[in-house]
Amino acid sequence: MITTVEDGRAIRVQGDPDHPFTAGFLCAKVNRYLERTYHPDRLLHPLKRVGKKGRGEFERVSWHEALHDIGTRLRAIADGPHGPQAILPYSYCGTMGMLQGQSVDRRFFHALGASKLDRTICSTAGAWGMRMTVGASIGADAEGIPSSDLVVLWGTNTLTSNPHLWPFVRQARAKGARVLCIDPIRTRTADQCDEWIPIRPGTDAALALAMMHVIFADGLQDDDYIARYTLGAEQLRLRAQEYPPERVASLTGLGEDRIVALAREYGGAKAAFLRINYGLQRHGGGAMAVRTIACLPAVTGHWRRPGGGVQLSTSANFKYNTAALERPALSPEVRTINMIRLGEALTRTDAGVGGPPVQALVVYNSNPAAVAPDRNRVLTGLRREDLFTVVLEHFQTDTVDFADYVLPATTQLEHWDVHFAYGHHYATLNRPAIAPLGECKPNTQIFRELAAHTGLRDAAFSDDDDALLRQALQTTDPKMATVTYDALMAHGWVRLNVPTPYLPYAEGGFPTPSGKCEFYSARMESMLLDPLPAFTPPHEFPEEVPELAARFPITLISSPRHQFLNSTFVNIASLRRDAEPEVTLHPTDAAPRDIADGATVVIFNDRGAFSAVARVSESVRPGVAWAPSVWWGKLTSDHHNANETTSQRTTDMGGGPVFYDNLVEIAPAG
Repeated sequence: MITTVEDGRAIRVQGDPDHPFTAGFLCAKVNRYLERTYHPDRLLHPLKRVGKKGRGEFERVSWHEALHDIGTRLRAIADGPHGPQAILPYSYCGTMGMLQGQSVDRRFFHALGASKLDRTICSTAGAWGMRMTVGASIGADAEGIPSSDLVVLWGTNTLTSNPHLWPFVRQARAKGARVLCIDPIRTRTADQCDEWIPIRPGTDAALALAMMHVIFADGLQDDDYIARYTLGAEQLRLRAQEYPPERVASLTGLGEDRIVALAREYGGAKAAFLRINYGLQRHGGGAMAVRTIACLPAVTGHWRRPGGGVQLSTSANFKYNTAALERPALSPEVRTINMIRLGEALTRTDAGVGGPPVQALVVYNSNPAAVAPDRNRVLTGLRREDLFTVVLEHFQTDTVDFADYVLPATTQLEHWDVHFAYGHHYATLNRPAIAPLGECKPNTQIFRELAAHTGLRDAAFSDDDDALLRQALQTTDPKMATVTYDALMAHGWVRLNVPTPYLPYAEGGFPTPSGKCEFYSARMESMLLDPLPAFTPPHEFPEEVPELAARFPITLISSPRHQFLNSTFVNIASLRRDAEPEVTLHPTDAAPRDIADGATVVIFNDRGAFSAVARVSESVRPGVAWAPSVWWGKLTSDHHNANETTSQRTTDMGGGPVFYDNLVEIAPAG
């Protein structure tokens, strides 16, 4: 992103036309970043609560008063009967970057001896699935897509969540490639593909195994690649025999003929690109789903050629020195709390979270009052008068309303940082374009000053952001050889030391214990998990929980709106336009419920409820509803959002969230 500045004020943001991947354009959300930075509701001064928790009533205070009181309170809790583990940090990626997201903040909590946070809310299930199969979240290079003869967008709304991939897809299509979309929802992306394949939520692994069944039966596998570079091929072949298309048709809701045709099209391709995304791993069997799909390009040998393979992420290729940034050695042996279970952590006083009750919560780069599952329980915890809550933020979010202190943080335009990528191979420097607005400070500086007020004197808190940047780049990994301080300062971005396109597994070399693609995983066996790919149903798969499904027969998917990035951009009026919470359901589900298009409805289960405007359309499967999110409660008519209905249960591996593993009922309001 290039920022144009006049007289100290940013007046324009645009994509860098020279960047090989982003190619001069920004997504719909970031294109409005100036409106976010200069928003009239931007928090510019420290605030102290004066009203009841949840009301969002504050008075302005000085930085010294705020930091001194926060430091004193945290020190008292740390020295109290429950010890420093009663303090819990809570953060994710509301502000991206290695420096502002995982450097001085981690040093602070480590040195304090606070509880650790397992940051699972996005990608851990899929990362585990990839790790157990190919060894890491290292996948195919999207810059090879123009050489693909088949592109399968599986569980990804590319035009919304990954728009810079689309030009490469269009190049492949111009050369004759077919583009397929596998998704329970006919998204903006599905509308632009050659075919929409409307799978039932949570059944992706079953479809992948049926494809393997056909591929092996028809002899479409690459026997040479399998023999050289895979482990457990015979066991996989036997497992695939358990998933004939006629069985999988009933699981996936797809026709048997369609499954066979998809398998033959994929198996007959020379370089098929599978782009999978995090939506399909947000259910009880999510890690296994990713693992199973990740086996496909090794079965067919598509890894051999540009444009072939599977991509969930490229992030594991970026080997920044996180240990130097975070200083884990500063921390004693302490408990770790899964962020998905925040509601439980804040409302249980027993050993349910493995230690003392949480007495202090420090939130930054996140808005858990809107985005955490089982929202009712999270809000119950945040209302505790004995919970000391500090929030670093840009705006008065739902979470801020419950804070005792609010500290104003800088945006991406106002601080230094360095970034990795999820879908390409370019490291990026984040150079501040403008001075911080008002009294805002970078997270790094806030935690440095907070350390001093909490009595932490370690030399680790004397490193400025330039020193942190240099430490992040202190790595001997050969892929990072081109990512130097001087190169970033000179150019702003630089490609990793990998070829273009990058073929990570053309000749094996998988970063697994065996060095091969592990169809059979001894690690999973040691974890008492099925060592072979399998269909692991969602927790709330109707056939598995018939009594629950009888009461709540609709599976709710609540992926982000096109204009929002989870909860980050929802308060920008130009992005919200005249939008309102809505839910799309199929006509066959709307009719028996007397729900008309445009009617206000209530979506509910035993965990909670929220209201929305109904959209009746065949763009979702029967039995599925789609409520694009994530809305701040304070911006909705009933002050609720879809996370009233989601659960704190976790995935089969990685402890990830199950946001789309969610049975509900829908009824007309009133």
